[in-house]
Amino acid sequence: MRVEITVPATSANMGAGFDSLGLALGMRNRVVMEPWDGVDIASLDGTQVPPDQNNLVYKTAKYLFDICGRPLPGLRIRQENAIPMARGLGSSSACIVAGLMGANCLLGSPLSREDIIHMAATMEGHPDNSTPAILGGQVTAAIENGRVFYCRQELRDDLRFAAIIPDFELKTSAARAALPGEVSRKDGVFNLSRAALMAMSLAGGQYENLRVAAQDRLHQPYRLGLIPGGAAAMDCALEFGAYCAYISGAGSTIMAMVGTGNAGFAQRLRCWLDGQGLSAWRLELLEPDNRGAELLVTE
Repeated sequence: MRVEITVPATSANMGAGFDSLGLALGMRNRVVMEPWDGVDIASLDGTQVPPDQNNLVYKTAKYLFDICGRPLPGLRIRQENAIPMARGLGSSSACIVAGLMGANCLLGSPLSREDIIHMAATMEGHPDNSTPAILGGQVTAAIENGRVFYCRQELRDDLRFAAIIPDFELKTSAARAALPGEVSRKDGVFNLSRAALMAMSLAGGQYENLRVAAQDRLHQPYRLGLIPGGAAAMDCALEFGAYCAYISGAGSTIMAMVGTGNAGFAQRLRCWLDGQGLSAWRLELLEPDNRGAELLVTE
């Protein structure tokens, strides 16, 4: 049996929705997995991935085999990694989701999709990347006793996501270490109101609310200092007509939401980046992904 899994990139937090809001994007990783005698792992696109049992896709698959009490003699894994690593676009979640879905299929599908949602979020520690990666669309989610409680909504096709991707990584551990241990009640209320506004405004297509909805006091003020040029890129995106801009996940990517009618946005932003000496930064104008992770089996 040969299993092919594709998983979309995700953008989490979305400003104020720390560890609770996320959405899926039209950029996909592809993983091909099949039983093998030993461990044979390679990248098909030149991206450096661990070729041994430290590979996250393999580790995740092995974890599920162990939970199910089944031996895993080995796997042959081939990866195509469109999602850049350590850039706040859900590359780790994509590996975890691919590992769980592929292993589940090879085991005869003992887990339901809901089981995989709960397990992926538990492994990640939060549901804001893994849940939209599985389901597609925009997801508002919380974990309680190992279970994910979520609401999913379709993303409208009149919205695009401009991913401004720096040429340097920002590890999630470093980004979390920059955060304060406590926040004030005032800042907590500030974020709660804006996170709710973000989810409801996307659902209703009230994009005029998004600039306020993406404001944040819990993580962005502390992480922007770890992304040289990030604050200026956010300001520039807004100046060129983006509805909002925010740090995607833990960074280093800056994400801007843009209307499809803003035809010159990407070109203007690309020219600005080049003019700032940031020509090595990537700019990807992505469609929303409402499909979520997909699996194809061939014998």
